[in-house]
Amino acid sequence: MSADALLEQLTRRFPDQIREVRRDVLDPWIEVAPEGLVEICTFLRDSPDLQLNMLNCITAVDYFEPDAKKAGKVPWQPHLELVYHLSSTSRKHTLVLKVQLPRWKDDVPGQLPAVPTVSGVWRTADWHEREVYDLSGVRFLNHPNPRRILCPEDWVGHPLRKDYEMPLEYHGIRGR
Repeated sequence: MSADALLEQLTRRFPDQIREVRRDVLDPWIEVAPEGLVEICTFLRDSPDLQLNMLNCITAVDYFEPDAKKAGKVPWQPHLELVYHLSSTSRKHTLVLKVQLPRWKDDVPGQLPAVPTVSGVWRTADWHEREVYDLSGVRFLNHPNPRRILCPEDWVGHPLRKDYEMPLEYHGIRGR
């Protein structure tokens, strides 16, 4: 199935859950509403025409400009974006899904945004979601094992956020 046909099928089936479609880029992508993520991912995996049976990775992108002078010139409001790269091993096609989230839940600094887990759709999401939580600070609702995977359990903060400040010391060990 061509990328155009795949994107067209999804926009017809989930008109209220599709926020944006970009076909004019190297990897065409669809932005979906967070609340529709699991239903759409299940459809992508189970549809005989699509069979997107492999989650390659989940990445989080922090759209935040910490420099106040530069922040006024960026064309976007601060937010986080989750990027899901999917593949069909039998049909030999790929798809990129995106989910846009606020940087902070209810605009309260320190309150992490949340999105439903897709670990029930693809088992490998268990590890990918833990990495995104650990490094970028996104909670995955109903995740079977919601704990850090790279940083120690008592680590403070999420190192891939653009406003993260590296601690001067950790358990008495100076880092700088």
